Amino acid sequence: MAFLKRRWPAPPRVGVVLGSGLGRVADELRDAKKVPYQAIPHFARPTVDGHAGTLHLGLWRKVPVAVLQGRLHVYEGYTPDEVVFPMRVLGLAGIKTLVLTCAAGGIASTATPGSLMIFADHLNLQGLNPLAGSHDERWGPRFPDMTQAYDAALRRVALRVARKQGLHCFAGVYAALLGPSYETPAEIRSLQRLGADAVGMSTVPEVIVARQMGMRVLAVAAITNRAAGLAAKPLSHQEVLAAGARAARSLTGLLRAVVPAIA
Repeated sequence: MAFLKRRWPAPPRVGVVLGSGLGRVADELRDAKKVPYQAIPHFARPTVDGHAGTLHLGLWRKVPVAVLQGRLHVYEGYTPDEVVFPMRVLGLAGIKTLVLTCAAGGIASTATPGSLMIFADHLNLQGLNPLAGSHDERWGPRFPDMTQAYDAALRRVALRVARKQGLHCFAGVYAALLGPSYETPAEIRSLQRLGADAVGMSTVPEVIVARQMGMRVLAVAAITNRAAGLAAKPLSHQEVLAAGARAARSLTGLLRAVVPAIA
């Protein structure tokens, strides 16, 4: 914390995490100080294309914000503790509102490429939980309640802004799988029966830790492709990055109005 406190112009009030191909959203910040993850003590560095690994500390329309440009994934070989360590830092910095973004495959009929899904709930199918293991009282309760993992008031704000901007945006359930292979068509059919509207390989570990630390959470997925078996062509990470870059414009417009409103 001492390392970062010497670098931010004002204590951040909102934390933002940018997922695959969504890094350009960080350009919204003014007077931002950029700190590479590798320069921050105990921060691991992303190894996946589309995740720059840079912390931006600046102002988003007069709101002090910390933006994590890129995230870590367990499938990269990092431990759950390493993946969620940046969330711990944001929580200790006093951030009470966290905005998480990611790229996801669309399962529901409304989850078409280019649309945005506001998380209403999730299915943690990664086979792990970042709270497992020894417990540190500084992080919050050992058994946090996840009934309201995603803040209903923040979700209403985001959906209202999206409607006003004419964006194709809906609320849905996100299924988190470990990856890094994409799902099979049979797995997607199973996820449909479980009630999943979109699928991805991230976000949920960060949400669990954020809720343990008492942060309110808004999560938004940019739907970059139809999930396996629902589209005619094979899935590829390059397609996800390209679609994420296109979706970044819609996401930027959404967050441009939402971040000041929820701060």
